[in-house]
Amino acid sequence: MKLYKYFLGISLVLALIFVFGATPAQAAPNNAVLSSVSDYYGYPYFAIKTVVPDKSVTILPYNFPANDKFVVRMGAYGTYGINGYVVDTVTTDASGNLSKTTFNIPATLAGSFRIAIRLESPNSGYYAYNWFYNNTTSTSSHSSYTGYPYFYISAVKRDTSVTIDPRHFPPDDKFVVRMGAYGTYGVNGYVVDTVTTDASGNLSKTTFNIPATLAGSFRIAIRLESPTSGYYAYNWFYNNTTGTSSHPSYTGYPYFFISAVKRNTSVTIDPRHFPPNDKFVVRMGAYGTYGINGYVVDTVTTDASGNLSKTTFNIPATLAGSFRIAIRLESPTSGYYAYNWFYNNDAP
Repeated sequence: MKLYKYFLGISLVLALIFVFGATPAQAAPNNAVLSSVSDYYGYPYFAIKTVVPDKSVTILPYNFPANDKFVVRMGAYGTYGINGYVVDTVTTDASGNLSKTTFNIPATLAGSFRIAIRLESPNSGYYAYNWFYNNTTSTSSHSSYTGYPYFYISAVKRDTSVTIDPRHFPPDDKFVVRMGAYGTYGVNGYVVDTVTTDASGNLSKTTFNIPATLAGSFRIAIRLESPTSGYYAYNWFYNNTTGTSSHPSYTGYPYFFISAVKRNTSVTIDPRHFPPNDKFVVRMGAYGTYGINGYVVDTVTTDASGNLSKTTFNIPATLAGSFRIAIRLESPTSGYYAYNWFYNNDAP
């Protein structure tokens, strides 16, 4: 169960990260239809470099697509910047470098403790988001650290404990461990522990008790978040797993691009790095839902190489006429999933 087995990012994203909050926020690669960067691979993300309280924030962008335009938004923490205040519009050059990396904090967010920031392209659909403390005045204490932390789920004892397999955590940091209802990403969840990382980024503890208030839950979100650096990672697990993943040799996480759309009729995806010999339920829902609890439109399987048995799926009649639609592939057996969204118009 990886960051996007339960992403990423993403999440990072990605929270991600992502670094989504200084994590991967992650964000999964989004809407590649009609992208002007057909040879682009992966997804954009960014870290928070500096903050001038109530004034501005400076970001460190990574792997942004070339020759694209991004609208910069800020909003309340927890919104991922969706429908936030537009603070700027930037472009990328042929190398993917942003034309600007420092953005003013809108007056309406002055005094906020934490602020979400989002860069989203109206052209290609790629996006990245993060968040920052509105009181940071210097760069991260991990100036040599790059990327973002994430973790897998390695074992679960029903209603008792969960063990994680952490990867790429920043050194000499402290993380609060939270658990909450599935779909919350662990935000404001129950605090179950506090752990630290050593000089190599190894966690002081990897097994955490499931709080009694979540006993009996079908799925549980878990989040590790640093109150000092702001880095975080999240995942979720089925509260009935008794061992390790059914894909012990599989690493990473599945994701997919959008390759074609027939308005109100169908969408075709371009899947990447799916686990072998697995089953995925295909769901569609309103934009912004990540496809969670969406309409079931199909069930597909992967072969020994991770290839999907089908890549074109019908758009349900209840979503006909929608401007944007979320699509999600989620395995009821292994727990791996991936999601994306697309504009409901003919493309290419």
